[in-house]
Amino acid sequence: MTHARIGEIVVSRNPDEELVALGLGSCIGVAMTDAQAQVAGLVHVMLPDSGGARGPVGKFADTAVPELLTRVLGLGAARSRLRVAIAGGAAMFGSGGQLDIGARNAAAVRDALTAAGLRCHAEETGGTEGRTLRIQVGSGATTVRVAGGTSFDLLPAATGALAERRTA
Repeated sequence: MTHARIGEIVVSRNPDEELVALGLGSCIGVAMTDAQAQVAGLVHVMLPDSGGARGPVGKFADTAVPELLTRVLGLGAARSRLRVAIAGGAAMFGSGGQLDIGARNAAAVRDALTAAGLRCHAEETGGTEGRTLRIQVGSGATTVRVAGGTSFDLLPAATGALAERRTA
C-alpha cells in the first residue's frame, strides 16, 4: 500500500499495489487509472491554485493534475483509456464564500482536468465529512469511504459499468 500524503503524487504499474489518500477533508484526491496498462496514479491536492508559489507540485490543483497526467502516461497509460475520479472537497471550516476551500478545490480540480482534456468519470465531493480514496492498480477499481461509513465503488473494476457522478 502506497500513501499519497498532502501535496504528494504517487503512481504505480504494479498490479498488486493499492494507492491510498487518507484524510481527504477539504483536500481533493484525484485518481487516474488505465486498467489495460495496469497503471494508476493518485494525488492529494490541498489548495486550488499555486499563484506562482513554490511548493510540492501535488499541493495545488493547477500544477497537480498536469503532473499526475504526465507521470501516468510516462508509465505506459494511454490517454484514451484513462478513467478519472475525484473525492473530497468537504466544507470542513463552514460553508459558503472564501472559507469553503473544499468547494474551491473541487472546482479547481475540475477546471484543471478540463484544461488537460480529461473527463471526470465519477466523483464524491462536498458535504461535511472527510473521505478515504483507494485505487487497486491492476483492476483500476477505485473506492471511497466517507468518515464513519462503509466503502463503495466510485469506479468499479474496468470490466464493470462506471459509477454515476455523485455530489453531496
